[in-house]
Amino acid sequence: MSVPVTDAGERAADAGAEEALPWRRLDPRTYVVTAMVLVGVVVTAGVPATLGIMGSIGVSRAMVWTVAGAVLVIALGTGVDYVRWRRTGYRIGPERAELRQGLLLVKRRSLPLERIRTVDLTANLLLRVFGLVTVRIGTGEHAREGALELESVARAEGERLRRELLAHAPEGAGEKPEEGLLASIRPGWVLYAPLSFLSPLLAGASVGALLQISDWFGAQQDVIRFVAHCFRHAPLGWAIAGSALVALLAGVAGALGVWVEMWWNYRLEREPGGTLRVRRGLLTSRSVSVEERRLRGVEVVEPLGVRMFGAARVDAVATGLVHKESREKHVDHRNLLPAAPRAVAHEVATRVLRAPSSPTAGPLPAHPPAARARRLRRALAAALAPAALFAVLGLGWVALCVAVVALPAALYLAGTAYRALGHALSGAYLVARSGAVRRSTVALQRSGVVGWTVRQSYFQRRAGLVTLTATTAAGRGAYHVRDVAEGEALAFAEEAVPGLLAPFLTTDDA
Repeated sequence: MSVPVTDAGERAADAGAEEALPWRRLDPRTYVVTAMVLVGVVVTAGVPATLGIMGSIGVSRAMVWTVAGAVLVIALGTGVDYVRWRRTGYRIGPERAELRQGLLLVKRRSLPLERIRTVDLTANLLLRVFGLVTVRIGTGEHAREGALELESVARAEGERLRRELLAHAPEGAGEKPEEGLLASIRPGWVLYAPLSFLSPLLAGASVGALLQISDWFGAQQDVIRFVAHCFRHAPLGWAIAGSALVALLAGVAGALGVWVEMWWNYRLEREPGGTLRVRRGLLTSRSVSVEERRLRGVEVVEPLGVRMFGAARVDAVATGLVHKESREKHVDHRNLLPAAPRAVAHEVATRVLRAPSSPTAGPLPAHPPAARARRLRRALAAALAPAALFAVLGLGWVALCVAVVALPAALYLAGTAYRALGHALSGAYLVARSGAVRRSTVALQRSGVVGWTVRQSYFQRRAGLVTLTATTAAGRGAYHVRDVAEGEALAFAEEAVPGLLAPFLTTDDA
């Protein structure tokens, strides 16, 4: 009976020690940053407002009202942020990380250290000027309550917190070799940026932004007349093609700018204690840490555009990396390597996994011909259905043009999709590949598979095919082996994770 009493006493002593720890404040420069942000906001909003009311109340009165309002907004906003700074504190104890904050209602939140998955440092341009960072301590849960955010602390303090919070790895985690730099930026990689789907999206956005801004100043019709004047001697088809080309060039420039902002100064490092760290960013610096004990594999992703030029990117398959908040901020914590030459991607994947050879680069056995037939049928249906619709409507030439353009593209994608299919076992990893527009090759730890799902549609049943899905607690949660022969799928699942599927299989007695 003495052991529980001793344990209870130790826990009480630890709790008392944590309560005795002092609360630390955020860096006092945080409300100076807030004041500068408010200055930018009031200038951006104040200039158009002053121009709008100048004609009705006069220049002097418009300036007085605008300046008075700007001073009031800056003073109130800075005052509120100063009070927030005074009432915000954090501390790191032997067992928990705690955050206390609130203006009228003070909230106190804490995270057990053993549940902490990531400690990410982010700093926009203004924070970098003042030497500050935002520290996000995450547990991998989708709810906002699964993270603590310290905004803002000195960069040295942020680095100290990151090292301290990630230092509770299990025994033996720091005994592995191969620490140091795994990959770093190469300027030539920027050429892959325009090949992504972001370029046409930014092209459309640039056209919409131009029309919207010109409408604000009452000049939208002037812009349209200027474009029409530029192509006044060109046929309609050439005019449309020329306008699309100009918009696409704007999209390419935007994609290059986004890539430089996101990936400049990129470095992938393995740190002591078994932590992978990705640092990147030009104006907004980002630092994402991934504990290797949370890593369950990697995914080599080859979107159509970069694949045509022999490039791929690498994503981590790990627990605690996909956050709802991160998706809302357009930050993907899974990215370990931007689009780079395919050989570099496979080499980085091998280093990350500490594998003797690349599990993602090798050839994979082909799937049955029935899988190719399924893709050809779907491609023909997708290409000929719109053409048939136009033919029914009496638009024969349109139907012919659609068929001539869509049919070869659909057949090409069908053949690409079939050639991409493959699965195999490579040491401790299950490897699966699929996709035509977005080809992905995942190397998933066999020990990380917690379940199997065997799905078979009516048409798959007639063709003797099934889709086998490996369920895991990491990454996207489920990874598919598509259109594999029925008997081969069950044998593959049993060999990959012995005993997991066996209780659900039936055998015929002699």
